[in-house]
Amino acid sequence: MRIHPAYINPSIHLLVWASLLAIPPIILSNTSINTGLPEHFFLFTNLYHIGLFYLNAYILFPKLNTPKTWPLYFLALPAIVILSWYAKIYFIKLADPSFIRNSFNSRIIFFPPVAVLFASLIYRIVVNRIDAEKKEKELRAERLGAELKFLRSQVSPHFLFNMMANMVALARKRSELLEPSLIKLSDLLRYMLYESEESKFPLSREIEYLESYVELQRLRFGDDVDLQVQITGGGVNDCTIEPMLLVPFVENAFKHGIGITKDPFIRVKLDVNNGQLRFSVSNNYSKERSSKDMNHGIGLQNVVNRLKLLYPGKYVLNIKDNGEIYQVELNIDLPC
Repeated sequence: MRIHPAYINPSIHLLVWASLLAIPPIILSNTSINTGLPEHFFLFTNLYHIGLFYLNAYILFPKLNTPKTWPLYFLALPAIVILSWYAKIYFIKLADPSFIRNSFNSRIIFFPPVAVLFASLIYRIVVNRIDAEKKEKELRAERLGAELKFLRSQVSPHFLFNMMANMVALARKRSELLEPSLIKLSDLLRYMLYESEESKFPLSREIEYLESYVELQRLRFGDDVDLQVQITGGGVNDCTIEPMLLVPFVENAFKHGIGITKDPFIRVKLDVNNGQLRFSVSNNYSKERSSKDMNHGIGLQNVVNRLKLLYPGKYVLNIKDNGEIYQVELNIDLPC
């Protein structure tokens, strides 16, 4: 049977205190040691020590854990030890007027509160450290989530800007392809608006989105560009990926590889094997285009930022540019 996480910490406390209450009777029952202490002394004092532990851990230390109150806290600890000593002596003599104090039972009476206070102090420091790290992780996750949400929000306007330019070009040509292009665009927008908000998105749907985008570009450019797309590998349906992560690379190829480029071509390859995604996009472009423009697009920088956030240490991105051919190679270890 699996224990609920909320019960683990209380269970550990109960186990520790049960052991503390059980150890003295077990030890003393197997020895001939005579402590001279009244019957049930260890039971009642250990119950007191349990209360003392939580008093220090949850009231004294949290309330006095400030630079101004530290002196008061360090005065309170020895005061508690001394008061515990006199209180125990008082109640012992009340229970057994014939009690005789010696060095052995004096140590039993005096030192447990010291150990309990020290243990509760260490416990409180450790718990505070754990809570602080937990809060820091939560804040970091919130910051990353907000940054990721912002980056995702940039994808749609950037995509729409480029696609609207495509639609305008078709409209100017009075092309019959305008209507099917708009229908294809509406499918892509449905994907972006309603399906891509999930944190774990099927790789198969991302590939469908990529193929739809390519088909939309085919409608626009037709035979003006040598476009080849190769998708291979198995296990695609079992893997997930950050949505709209791959298309910006293809989008960049169409943006910079079409126009005054002679015999333009675009090659898109995607392979998935055992959770390893290998994706590459290459295109030729005119030397008259600035290589600086090739490397400083909103879309590509957006993708790089999302990769850093979502796949730290699990991706390799290589961008090669020899002045005529621009190539992007992306390898990611995907959760499958």
